[in-house]
Amino acid sequence: MEVQIKIIGLLLMMLAFMHFFIPKYFNWKESLKSLSTMNRQMMKVHTFFIALTVFLMGFLCFTSSNEMLNTALGNKVALGLAIFWTIRMFIQFFGYSSDIWKGKTFETVIHISASIFWTYLTVVFWMCFLI
Repeated sequence: MEVQIKIIGLLLMMLAFMHFFIPKYFNWKESLKSLSTMNRQMMKVHTFFIALTVFLMGFLCFTSSNEMLNTALGNKVALGLAIFWTIRMFIQFFGYSSDIWKGKTFETVIHISASIFWTYLTVVFWMCFLI
């Protein structure tokens, strides 16, 4: 289980760095022009803090996998992460319209990959908590 948590740590840190490409891929410079300055800046700031949070989750998992499995505090952290990623997994299926990805090869691959990834995180963290 410790190896799985370390792998998750690396994957989450990589996911965090992928957030730097989101504005360019989604053409935020053009797409967000119609938003007020506040809303435009909020999108950018929140994306940064999501990336930072995901990176720190990954760093915690990579550097403290043993503690997550063998201490009371680590067990509580694993529970929190299990709940967080369970909710994220459900949002993948029920929070986004299928119009975003259906009939689009790249977007479908991303949707399926993300679904598998969120499920993997959910299962590992619940196992970490329950063991």
